[in-house]
Formats: sequence, C-alpha cells, structure tokens
Amino acid sequence: MKNDIRNLDLNLLKALDALLDEGSVTRAAQRLSLTQPAVSGMLTRLRDYFGDPLFVRTSHGMVATLRASELALPVKQILTDIAILLKPLDFEPIIAELTYTIAATDYALKAVVIPLMAALKQRAPRVKIAVRSVDSERIYQQLSRGAVDLALLTPQTTPDDLHGRTLYEEHYVCLARSHHPLAAIKNITLKQFCEQEHILVSTEGKFSGVTDEALAELKLTRRVGMSVNSFLVIPDILRLTNMIAVVPRRMVPADSDMAIIPLPLNVPGFSKSMAWHERTHRDPAHQWIRTLCLEVSQQHAVI
Repeated sequence: MKNDIRNLDLNLLKALDALLDEGSVTRAAQRLSLTQPAVSGMLTRLRDYFGDPLFVRTSHGMVATLRASELALPVKQILTDIAILLKPLDFEPIIAELTYTIAATDYALKAVVIPLMAALKQRAPRVKIAVRSVDSERIYQQLSRGAVDLALLTPQTTPDDLHGRTLYEEHYVCLARSHHPLAAIKNITLKQFCEQEHILVSTEGKFSGVTDEALAELKLTRRVGMSVNSFLVIPDILRLTNMIAVVPRRMVPADSDMAIIPLPLNVPGFSKSMAWHERTHRDPAHQWIRTLCLEVSQQHAVI
C-alpha cells in the first residue's frame, strides 16, 4: 500500500509543510535549503503517496487542493511533535538559540514586549524576538501554522480553541503636559474635562471611543480634536499642545514633563492576555517564555 506509514519519508512532510506555507516551489526550496528540482521531485513523490495533485497552478500561482488543505494542520502538528521529541527534556535558556514570534499591537509592544525583551537579554541572550502586527482575522491560522508563536490580545478578541492566560488588568488615566492649565488642579470637574481638546487612538480614524461611551451614559460629550492610530505618538503631541488624552496607564511615559490628571468619570479598563495554540502548549521553550512574559507583566504592574 502506498499510504503505509513505513513508505513515507518524514522529510517529505517537511517539504509538504513548506509548500503549504510558501505556496511556491522556489520559496519552499529556499526555506529548506534545497534546490528547486529537489523540491519538485519531493512534490512528485508526495502526489504519488497521497494519490492527489496536492497543488494546482493557476493564474494567481500555486493553489493547494482540498486534500492538501486538510493535511496542513495534521502535518504541522506531526512535525512539531517530532521536534519536541528530539529536544532535551529541560530547556536551558542561557544557551538556547531560537526565534520567537509575537503578534502585538503598539500598546502591547510597549506594555509587554519591551519588558519581556529586557528580561530575555539577561536570562536567554540568544533568543531572538520577532514582532508582528495583530491580524485579528488570521491570528488563529497564524498560530496553528507556526507563523506566530504567541499573540497578545484581550479575552474578548481571543479565538476559540486557543490556550490563553490573563496577564494583568489595565485602567485608564488622563494625560497632559506637566505645565498644562489643568495639571495644577487636584480634582477637575466633568465640565472642565469635556471643554478641553482631546486626542484619542482609533485604528479606523474615528473620533469616539470608550471614554465617549462613558460620557454618553451621563448625557455628555467631549471635544475631540485629533484621532491617531498609535498610542506611542500621543506624548509627543501633548508636549507641543494644550490637548489632553485618556490613555491606558502603562502608556504613560516616565518623563517628568508629563502629568497624570485624575479622571472625573469612570472609564472601564480592560484585560490584557496572551494566547497560543495547542501545537506549542507543551514545548519547554515556549512554556518558559510564556512564564517569563507573565512574570514581567506582573512585575511592571502600575497603580
């Protein structure tokens, strides 16, 4: 029988995995450090073994057949399990060499990844971190394929069937430059808060957010003069203007030229969590990095 496991070279599974990920014989060959003819020959053997073309050429390139798509996740899991079998039982961070990919927003990059990187350089200096933007529509696929190892999300945005762990609870504060007229006032009023010109963060360019929802419950509105797509630029804008911003507490820079103004209303905070796939759940290296991520997140908790 062709489909007897005894007749299957496991190197062919590595080739199939690369072809599924890359969608190209040329790119798969580069990834495997093989020649293009060698990978083409492996594809021929795979087609013979599974009795299916596996990939067909179209005007848009090489497209996986339904059978190949069905094989994608099992093949990835098999290769992961084999890699775990061949690894030492104990992970030794000081000598470990690996690349770990994290999907993070700009908020999570500053709040979680930077403290994590600082700790890694001390405890696992040869571990490299690659940061990718969060693609909410593809994050499950990225995790299941191994394109991403860890995603920094919220419990509400974490897809089903992923492992997850809450890192911390975040709350909002009002931020302004230290010489802002409101900075010297101990308790500002809702009227003073709403009359100020605000900046907010919206990846869609909107001029309303969670603060506006909280104000709407009180039948109030504020004056939003600017919408940006990143928390990281807000301090620079505040330093040059009389605008104020409601931001997560972990986004407040340590600079003395920034002032935290007590919020005159309750703006609900959020939970920051990490998520990962079953394929890496028991891997010692991944377990160690996730534990470190939790540790540094809690160490950097702010009041």
